[in-house]
Amino acid sequence: MYPRLKDLREDHDLSQKKLANNVLDMSQTGYSKYETGENDIPTSILIILADFYQTSIDYLLGRTDEIKPYPPSKKKHSSNQ
Repeated sequence: MYPRLKDLREDHDLSQKKLANNVLDMSQTGYSKYETGENDIPTSILIILADFYQTSIDYLLGRTDEIKPYPPSKKKHSSNQ
């Protein structure tokens, strides 16, 4: 259901076990259920994966084909002097 999770993991030469244990601090079985769509992916896990792969959550979920996330917004701070 989430083929991009598998593709990104394989592109980084990681096994499910290595990613699950070293990056997500969870079991390989639990992570596998995310890749297959058997379990919904919690927001906290999506954030970790997006940061790890340097992409957006929308890309992970297949909502966009843009692998690079939007550039960070540059908020203008007003100075009250």
